[in-house]
Amino acid sequence: MTDTAVSATERDTETTVSAAELEKHTILRKDWVPCKAAFIDCRTPGSDKKDNYSFIGVGVSQNSDQFINLQENHGFNLGAAGMPNGVTNNLHLHFTAEVFINFGGEFRTRWGADGKQGEYVSTDGDVISVPSWIFRGFTNIGADEGILLTVLGQNDTGGIIWGPSVLREAESHGLHLTADNQLIDTVAGDTVPEGVELITPMEQSQIDALDVYTVEQMRTRVTQEGDRQWLAKPFLCSDLPGGRAELSLVIGYGMSEDRRAVPRLTEPHSFNLAWLRAVPGEGLLKHRHDHVSVITAKAGHWRITLNDGAEERTVDLGPMDTLSIPEGAWRTFELLDADGGRAADAGTGELLVVNGGDGRVQLEWSEETVRAAAQVGSVLDPNHYLAPASVMRTATDDD
Repeated sequence: MTDTAVSATERDTETTVSAAELEKHTILRKDWVPCKAAFIDCRTPGSDKKDNYSFIGVGVSQNSDQFINLQENHGFNLGAAGMPNGVTNNLHLHFTAEVFINFGGEFRTRWGADGKQGEYVSTDGDVISVPSWIFRGFTNIGADEGILLTVLGQNDTGGIIWGPSVLREAESHGLHLTADNQLIDTVAGDTVPEGVELITPMEQSQIDALDVYTVEQMRTRVTQEGDRQWLAKPFLCSDLPGGRAELSLVIGYGMSEDRRAVPRLTEPHSFNLAWLRAVPGEGLLKHRHDHVSVITAKAGHWRITLNDGAEERTVDLGPMDTLSIPEGAWRTFELLDADGGRAADAGTGELLVVNGGDGRVQLEWSEETVRAAAQVGSVLDPNHYLAPASVMRTATDDD
């Protein structure tokens, strides 16, 4: 009986990432371009020092001049908010998933139409999935400038709805929002186009009908460092040198090949999200899959190798550097060094991994990895979960 791992021969076409594509899909920290007028509250005192970043997709920016590093559809949007101490992102409502990943700083997140339904203080490494159709806002209460990475569900998020008080405050500063989500700045000389409808505050009866979340309910949607469940052997390559990365599922089942692994959140987001960690010299051996994948280095310096054979190309990622990997491209991950990690994770590096889609991500391994794994006793069963080779050799197919 042959082993059941997917091999390279099962795919009809080869995806090769060119040098130009690799450069386009690499978003280094130095490539971040802030926008200080992305939203209607950009002149509200206490909110006027926000830096908004759109890395992949426009997100929910209301400024047509917003710089976007990569505009290709991924099925989700990736961005960030950079905020000095005391700066607030005002109450607003999303229609699709919004996930905050704390990349440094201390943020007080609050929710409810008046911001008094509940609050949670996030610290470095926290992941918060805020429910759709509730108002939310956050303030940097830390001593230094903080960074919240944001992942938004779907290509088209539908924009956002601001709290009534936010719209009234913005109007007093000459800012208006059109029904198609465009920001009109009369102070800067913009005029409201004739016949264009302006956004008005949400009716109180509609606000009253929104969902209510207790602090206890919201806590189940937060993944702190202590909540992470690390899988020691999540992959076919986990017993092979260079392939011993560990995986912690946060949203969705993602890439795990451990049949017992359960993510903290299972509801659809239009993407799955997990942490990957390794010690220097370890990572993930050559594999590919049919989902767009975005990785962001949280700690350590990583080397990502794409393509196969003579077409191999590498890119090195340090903290806050991002790479979008096209569907079907071969890739390997290796941690070069663990510099920049937190004291609690000394000696390891971390990658944030976001894959498109709500279902499992089934990996296809190189033939070399399949053979090596079989030699140490690991194969994949027909459901693409890890299984002992000795057991699978005794299985018989029904005729």
